[in-house]
Order: sequence, then C-alpha cells, then structure tokens
Amino acid sequence: MKKTVPVLQKKYKEEIAPHLMKTFGYKNVMQVPRLSKITLSIGLGNARDDKSKLDHALEDLTTIAGQKPVVTYAKKAISNFKIRKGDPVGIMVTLRDANMYEFLIRFINIALPRVRDFNGVSDKAFDGQGNYSLGITEQVIFPEIDYDKVDVIRGMNLTFTTTAKTDREAYELLKEFGFPFVRRNEK
Repeated sequence: MKKTVPVLQKKYKEEIAPHLMKTFGYKNVMQVPRLSKITLSIGLGNARDDKSKLDHALEDLTTIAGQKPVVTYAKKAISNFKIRKGDPVGIMVTLRDANMYEFLIRFINIALPRVRDFNGVSDKAFDGQGNYSLGITEQVIFPEIDYDKVDVIRGMNLTFTTTAKTDREAYELLKEFGFPFVRRNEK
C-alpha cells in the first residue's frame, strides 16, 4: 500500500522551500526552516475532583488530533491551587510528519474560519526563537467534535515548533503555509 503525501508537505518541498531559499539567500536546502512539530495541550485545573472531565477532555483531544494524548501530572504540590504532587493537571499531544501536516490543513482551512468574529491570528505570538503559540477558547471550532456530546467548552493551546532561527523566518514560513496573520498596530 502506497502512502499519500499530505498536500502541505508536497507544497513545502515544491514551492515554500525554494521561495524561502531565494528570500533569505540560503546556500543549502538543509538551512531552510521547516515545521518540526505541533503540540496541542489542554489544562484541566480541577480534574482531580471530577475524573469524567479528564475522560471527556481526553476524548475531545483524541478526536481533534487523531492520536491518543498523554496525561500530564503535577510535579510538586501547590497549596494555593489545592494541587497535590501527582494530580492530573493537563493533557497534551505532539503531532509530527504526516499527522502534523494533515492537522495543519484542517486547522487553517476549516477550524480557524469557524472562530467567532475571526479577523486573523496575531503576528506577535512568536517566542524569539522561531516558534509560534496560539490559544483557542473553544474546542467546538473543530468539525470533528460533536456539539451535542460536549460537556464543557474548554480551550487549548497550540504550539507550532519550527527549525527557524529567527521570528522573521518563522513568520515567513507559516505565512507561506497559509496562516492568516494580521498585523497589529505597534505602540
């Protein structure tokens, strides 16, 4: 059985990489920045009190990502938040290769336009090392989620990790993938 190459992965090799080589003057194809992984995470807060919240969040993130998430546990106790060492505090999943590109296509073309009052994503959320983070307030923007089965509207964080050395290179890479960036007024 022959595997099909995701559309964005093919576009990266044929269009985006040559464009970035020309734009930034790279001498070697290996210097061209690429998307290495996408990490999705959901903070659960009070999952210790109600195990069904953990189960529902796991089910939602599994449906969205297409692979099973990992439960993250508290490394130390924090009395102000009533968290003990070993309590579940969140879930996360890391997407790579074909799964990453398939998720990226669905995220850019289907999920983002379903955000209420969507005008684009901020171009100010780069971390200084070429990675981009984004927060989503509702998991129901993904069409895979059955709205009738949702117990609680929960948000999630997405981190797009690239091999870019600077934010400008990462911005250009993600823009070429189709991210709808909106320039914010600088103050």
